[in-house]
Amino acid sequence: QVQLVESGGGLVQPGGSLRLSCTASAITFSIYTMYWYRQAPGKQREMVAGITSSEYINYADSVKGRFTISRDNAKNTLYLQMNGLKPEDTAVYFCNARFSTNGYWGQGTQVTVSS
Repeated sequence: QVQLVESGGGLVQPGGSLRLSCTASAITFSIYTMYWYRQAPGKQREMVAGITSSEYINYADSVKGRFTISRDNAKNTLYLQMNGLKPEDTAVYFCNARFSTNGYWGQGTQVTVSS
């Protein structure tokens, strides 16, 4: 059974940092394109960052220069380093894995940016 398990969320002050992790099981992690999405209350889920199997990376404009996505195929783990956090970054962050017609979601981890 495929599982994507996110961790690393929490409460942080504006300007602070967090690192999210997503560990995958039961998939050949290295061939999947991986994404971080987020969903704030009352808003649609939006893509934050993506990284392909060849490590081509793209970011949403709202996080460019502040967030860094990376992957460790040996550990089947996706990361999102978030620096310079703003209150508007508050959301549930989800990990997504895609390959061909296959797609999987994690359960999400809450990130709250507040003083």
